[in-house]
Amino acid sequence: MNVQQVLSFFAFTLLVALITWWKLRKADTQSQQGYFLAGRSLKAPVIAASLMLTNLSTEQLVGLGGQAWKSGMSVMAWEVISAIPLIFLALIFLPKYLQRGIATIPDFIEERYDKSTRIFVDCCFLIATGICFLPIVLYSGALALNSLFHVGEAFGVSEGTAIWFMVSLLGVSGICYAVIGGLRAIAIADVIYGIGLVIGGLMIPVLGLMVMGDGNFLHGVQQLTTVHSERLNSIGGSHDPVPIGAALTGLILVNTFYWCTNQGIVQRTLASKSLAEGQKGALLTAVLKMLDPLILVLPGVIAFHLFPQLPKADMAYPALVNKVLPLPLVGFFGAVLFGAIMSAFNGFLNSACTLFSYGIYHRVINQRAEPQKLVSVGRRFGLAVAVVSVIVAPWIANAPEGLYSWMKQLNGIYNVPLVTIVIMGFFFPRIPPLAAKAALFFGICSYVVIHYLVSFELHFLYVLFFTFCINVLLMLSIGWLKPRATPFKFRDAFAVDMQPWRPVKVASVGVLAAMIGVYSGLAQFGGYPTRWLTLISYLTAAAVVIYLCIHRWRQRPVDSVIYTSEPGNK
Repeated sequence: MNVQQVLSFFAFTLLVALITWWKLRKADTQSQQGYFLAGRSLKAPVIAASLMLTNLSTEQLVGLGGQAWKSGMSVMAWEVISAIPLIFLALIFLPKYLQRGIATIPDFIEERYDKSTRIFVDCCFLIATGICFLPIVLYSGALALNSLFHVGEAFGVSEGTAIWFMVSLLGVSGICYAVIGGLRAIAIADVIYGIGLVIGGLMIPVLGLMVMGDGNFLHGVQQLTTVHSERLNSIGGSHDPVPIGAALTGLILVNTFYWCTNQGIVQRTLASKSLAEGQKGALLTAVLKMLDPLILVLPGVIAFHLFPQLPKADMAYPALVNKVLPLPLVGFFGAVLFGAIMSAFNGFLNSACTLFSYGIYHRVINQRAEPQKLVSVGRRFGLAVAVVSVIVAPWIANAPEGLYSWMKQLNGIYNVPLVTIVIMGFFFPRIPPLAAKAALFFGICSYVVIHYLVSFELHFLYVLFFTFCINVLLMLSIGWLKPRATPFKFRDAFAVDMQPWRPVKVASVGVLAAMIGVYSGLAQFGGYPTRWLTLISYLTAAAVVIYLCIHRWRQRPVDSVIYTSEPGNK
């Protein structure tokens, strides 16, 4: 462990902490709105930065890098396909959520169906957060930071002991951010860390290509595109982690759950200052997702060229960082990784606090609880969840199929049944609560049986897609046989300004065109004739950007003071 590394790590981390404290010194973190929803004050750039950094954590860097080391660029589908659900969020989900002024997704579940359905969904979220998502974030973060700073070697302990130590340190740090400061503290820190993550994340593949080219970046690019160039192919085959058929079916559903109904993500947009700001934040996030193949996936492909033999695929990204990063920058990049870990951990921990306070405690335990009581209960519950996560995290080293794939398969138990009942609740107002309960029960049981108990050679994303289709038919059938007495209606809670962003549909077309361009451009390395499709996609995206710039220029506020040509006259 080098002194320069430690100093640069603590300098950047302390800088972020000081800026966050300065911004928070007069902020409201005691009321429900202030603690859980940042006072509904977030603007588009902050929303996008917070969404990106919550998403871009070490389970992404380590997990996707490992999958790319094994299989190539086709695993970028997890990131690039996210553009489609983010468009859904901007056009469909967010207007519904903000119109009702909800604080959590289960709030909508209770309004649309009933209290018991809401409590079941709350429990699914809390269990998945405490024993699946948060432990994975802590473990992957500890693995990456231990690899960067060689903690085990510095203290003369085994790697397992070093992982335990790093997991505990990360858990305590996360508690300080999320449990004490609430969502506003998380969002402010995310903006600063987000800038560092983009800089550091893009730095790794650039330096990696320079190492591949013996100091020459262009020679490294030539090596990448000529030696094992098939690994740059974006179209996954039947034996890849994400086949193209699964990407266009089950993966879209999984990502719709993540971006449109997952409380840890959606809570950022629920804190929007207005519908327009939330829509701009969602679409800006979709644009930023186009950088993810460079930041998350390409390093794994580069690592394959530099380290064709590794004991474990999940070591690909840490090994590459250790190989290419100069010593003075290791501390800075470690601080950025620390920020990414904190963002994901804090965001989902804050959401767990929100769900327990609003959903379980306020609905079941103490219906007369004062707002300050809900905040204090949420903080104590967050502390308990953090402790459980710290205990579970080190055991994830035994994950059988790689960190990222294992996490997604485990989350599949409840995510598609949940997104099914939300979507059906939007568009079929006479579907009764019984249909939602049946869909949740059948969806969870069928997925567990098919994927875990029956030896059935079918990709888990296809299983999720078929489960979704059957659930839709099941809910429609129950709705036809036993419909609600009165159709459900969305009523305006007047929580925020509901005026939509005028060019939101045009911007969505541009995002979709950019996504197709990224996919088709890399598909050429698999021998697919997609050159013209790539050109048309990028030209469409460029035309949308020009349109948005013109629209922005026309919307500029006109100065209220008009100056004449005569000096002194106005």
